Amino acid sequence: MVDASVAELADRIRALLGGADDVEERAMFGSRAFLSEGRILVGARKGGVLLVRVGAERGAVLLTGQGVARAVMGARTMSENWLDVAPEAIADDRALMEWIDLAREDAGAA
Repeated sequence: MVDASVAELADRIRALLGGADDVEERAMFGSRAFLSEGRILVGARKGGVLLVRVGAERGAVLLTGQGVARAVMGARTMSENWLDVAPEAIADDRALMEWIDLAREDAGAA
């Protein structure tokens, strides 16, 4: 059974991406991941948390923001490249789109 908060956030992400041809959606690790060229951009996680993949330099800066923490998967705390963004920090679509754009910018530079 899919967590309702995962489904809701995935719906919001999907709508903001507007059917982008370069983004693929997959179920991964109990979440919905959105990938570009096989690499995770963002994911909808339990509790409505947004998983975001960015460059390490940008990640270190973003970690200072409110509602942003290093992603934890199981017992492992991920690097600065993987951020969990609290639902409060992506409450409106503008804020969510800013995070998606950051992930896409860094994916393009990788």
